[in-house]
Amino acid sequence: MGVVTDAASWPASGLDESMLAAEPDAQFDSWMADAVDAGLPEPTAVVLATVSAAGQPRARTVLLKGHDSAGFVFFTNRTSRKGTDLDEVPRACLLFGWHAIHRQIIIEGTVSRLGEDESAAYFHSRPHASQIAAWASRQSTVVGSRAELDERYAELAQRWPEGAEVPAPGFWGGYLVTPQTFEFWHGRANRMHDRLRYRRSGDTWIVERLAP
Repeated sequence: MGVVTDAASWPASGLDESMLAAEPDAQFDSWMADAVDAGLPEPTAVVLATVSAAGQPRARTVLLKGHDSAGFVFFTNRTSRKGTDLDEVPRACLLFGWHAIHRQIIIEGTVSRLGEDESAAYFHSRPHASQIAAWASRQSTVVGSRAELDERYAELAQRWPEGAEVPAPGFWGGYLVTPQTFEFWHGRANRMHDRLRYRRSGDTWIVERLAP
């Protein structure tokens, strides 16, 4: 979370169990609203961590595109490294790091693909240029040069000019992360941070305090 030596720079109040919403998705909504209200850049940006079948961990930043009590949604190229990892090991960790307000949220859970109709509906809601880019870039594959990538984009932009309907790629779509745990981290002075975790137990959530 960076080097902070001045205790006065940390929030005076912490995070107490009595402050938490009954359901973790409601608590997430509250903190996301705070991040948006604080004017943080890209508050929906989240680090997505996966692991391959060979046990290689990988992390990258994606954008959260939806969330509710069912889970958290993002979209990507299914043939990318994250896509192949999730095919092999359908589990993931999400990390929202809102350092300016001394908060982070860590979510761990299982991952499933969204259906083709839902993926296509979101694809067609994207800007035209982003739709072309999804076709132009076979994410995570090696390319010979930037010029090669730009030429591919230009060819596709000519095939589907502005105003034309771009078909949704079969290799692109959405994923749903179904949470098993939520950890809400709130920074405090002297490294005595607050960490409160919701852990799923059957149909209920158990709240536990973790040592910092």
